[in-house]
Amino acid sequence: MPIVNLSTTKDVKQPQMIRPIRYGEAIDTEMNESLAASIAPRLEMLRLLATEGNVTRVAAQMDVPQPTVSRWLAALSTEVGAPVVVRDGRGVQLTRAGHLLAAAAASAMTALETGTRQVLEEIDPDRGRVVLGFLHMLGRSLVPELLRAYRFTHPQVRFGLRQSSRAEIIAWMESGEVDLALYSPPPTAPDLAWVPVQEQELKLVLPDTHKLANRTEVEVAEVANEDIVGLEHGFGMRQITDDLCEAAGFSPRMAFEGQESDTVRGLVLSGLGVAVLPEAELLTPGLVEISLRPRVHRTLALVWPAHDQLSPAVRSFRDFSLSQRTDR
Repeated sequence: MPIVNLSTTKDVKQPQMIRPIRYGEAIDTEMNESLAASIAPRLEMLRLLATEGNVTRVAAQMDVPQPTVSRWLAALSTEVGAPVVVRDGRGVQLTRAGHLLAAAAASAMTALETGTRQVLEEIDPDRGRVVLGFLHMLGRSLVPELLRAYRFTHPQVRFGLRQSSRAEIIAWMESGEVDLALYSPPPTAPDLAWVPVQEQELKLVLPDTHKLANRTEVEVAEVANEDIVGLEHGFGMRQITDDLCEAAGFSPRMAFEGQESDTVRGLVLSGLGVAVLPEAELLTPGLVEISLRPRVHRTLALVWPAHDQLSPAVRSFRDFSLSQRTDR
């Protein structure tokens, strides 16, 4: 079959050409990247040509003049170093090189369309995705109730939930792995913004057989000689516990360290020590909680990057969460 004559007009500025690839020539990485970059804007043209086989119909579907498609094909053939189409009656048909490029174009366009759909969903406040980081203990009621209330008016917003220690949640936020976070104590880094969402009283947790179990208040200094059960370093409650003991003039005798407050309560119930924890929503039988003197509270903060360049869905959930604050 004769090669299609897709000549270009003189009054149109030609795209910059890369050097054609010669038969038998080794293809280096730079040459391959240049060809790929040149082909990328013409992916849809190649995909349509594979099915339509007609330059005029392809131009109509792309809403560009027919000479524009002809120029793209001529330029592409020059850059490849071989024709990508040949005449076939009143239409055209792809050469082997053209079929290979068209197959790659179809695959690339499918991936691109999937990606652009995801981007459009991401920036839609009613269909985006929010990744929320929070402390383990907040997964019992606070976070589920917040999500349930929000999804009532935003049923198509998707969530990714990440639970861990305060230190790891901060690291996730700094790396962009989470959009918003709930933890305590609030951050001090200038690149993180926050507002208080809840004040939680901290209590001394004891077995109901402990010698202090019948007290109404206990000073922190009174447990200086007790074994203490707490969370590991990196958790906010561990930092608070260490600070309380230091302020009372002693270093805590940490007998056991865990990663969840439920585990800590279980260890206390077994008589392995005492603990300082937020007031429980439902007290475990066999445990008592006693207020500290003076009273101690922790501030639960909603945190986000200080640059505030949040997607619409993240901003929507953040603003909703702020409207549910109980600290006011």
